[in-house]
Amino acid sequence: MVYLVGVVVVAMHCRRRISISTSIVSVAAFDLFCVPPYLTLVISDYQYLITFAAMLTTTLAISTQAARIRSQALDAMVREKWNETLYRLSGRLAGNTEVLDIARLAGEYAEELFDGRIIIFLPEAGKIDFTRGQLQPLPIPATEECVAQWALDSAKPAGRGTGTMLEASALYLPLQGAGRAVGVMGILPNTREAIRPEEIQRLEVMANQTAMAIERTRSRNSAQAARIQMQTEQMRSSLLSAVSHDLRTPLSSITGAATTLRSQGDKLEPETRHELLESIADEAERLGRIVSNLLDMTRLDSGIELRRDFYPLEEIVGAALQRMEKELARHRVTTSLPENLPLVYADDVLFGQLVVNLLENASKYTPEGSLIEVVAERVSDAVQLEVRDRGPGFVPGEQERIFEKFYRGRSDGRRGAGLGLAICMAIMEAHEGTIRAFNRSGGGAVFQIRIPLRKQPL
Repeated sequence: MVYLVGVVVVAMHCRRRISISTSIVSVAAFDLFCVPPYLTLVISDYQYLITFAAMLTTTLAISTQAARIRSQALDAMVREKWNETLYRLSGRLAGNTEVLDIARLAGEYAEELFDGRIIIFLPEAGKIDFTRGQLQPLPIPATEECVAQWALDSAKPAGRGTGTMLEASALYLPLQGAGRAVGVMGILPNTREAIRPEEIQRLEVMANQTAMAIERTRSRNSAQAARIQMQTEQMRSSLLSAVSHDLRTPLSSITGAATTLRSQGDKLEPETRHELLESIADEAERLGRIVSNLLDMTRLDSGIELRRDFYPLEEIVGAALQRMEKELARHRVTTSLPENLPLVYADDVLFGQLVVNLLENASKYTPEGSLIEVVAERVSDAVQLEVRDRGPGFVPGEQERIFEKFYRGRSDGRRGAGLGLAICMAIMEAHEGTIRAFNRSGGGAVFQIRIPLRKQPL
């Protein structure tokens, strides 16, 4: 039993050949030290042959099973390490949006598990570019390029250990995507030993995972580029529409009125001349607002720097009402601004422009003589300002779209470039606040903005 224990211990820690040798040596040692005549291999009683045969069979079975279990345990550890590495690699690949970063990560993770150098080659116009990575310190022979190109074109492994006619110092695995190979993985072992089939199989799994990540990233980048192109075309079309109509109309009115005054100024009645001059002033002012909105939208998109300070909200609202006095003359306007309202931390020019745009929108889309209300209050850690009207309100589902650039809802023939509310949204985002629109009970619309409060100055 002592010899059996020794065989088990050796089999647990050594290779199978050593454990089998230990089994044979243990039987010989038993014959030398435990069977008379001692210290010789001579057997006086041939019944011991049965004992020796049983011992040898038992020790060989034990050593074989122990070696097999140890080998399976090592394989399980290797598989666990591969699975863990593949899991970590998939997580890293999912967060990357650059193809070159994906290739670099895949090479680094593969080198963690393989004794050798691994580089991902990405083709340019269908050709392998070896100048983007070297598998050897010396210049790569032309045969290596041919083998790698063949692996890319045929989407099959080639090179070292594959058994193909194309032999090379490195193993080349194609990065097979859904439709075609997107690259080649080059593997150069540090030893002269052949790459084991299970290692090639695991490397192929990693190559397929890398190929899917590269293909997914390219598809996502292509979709994003197409979406940006579509948005650019849509914006260009909307801008062209705004320029061709909303800018041409006031220019035509100004040109017509000025031409009439120049050609028939002396013949016109004073009231007619005054109306033409009023028309020129009104259209010039409207043209100025359109151009101002276009410039403001451009400045906000480019990331304008805010000049924020603490201001009383009633001053900002009062200045906006004064600017819109002419447009609001045909409406009834009421304000409700509590005296104890906290100061708002804002850029007074931009915030004032926001209030002007909301008031202009309310005056434009509500009937003459209707009521427009400006109401402010403190709501938890923010100041809330609402502009309420009694107009037609919003079509269901339109509340979110009205803040898009160049979007115009039910215009009913009213002119505008569709930038006023988009500017309001950009201003509130710059102030880290919110703006939303919803229908008012009893008819009408409400525009509600909230700007976060800051610690009030002493």
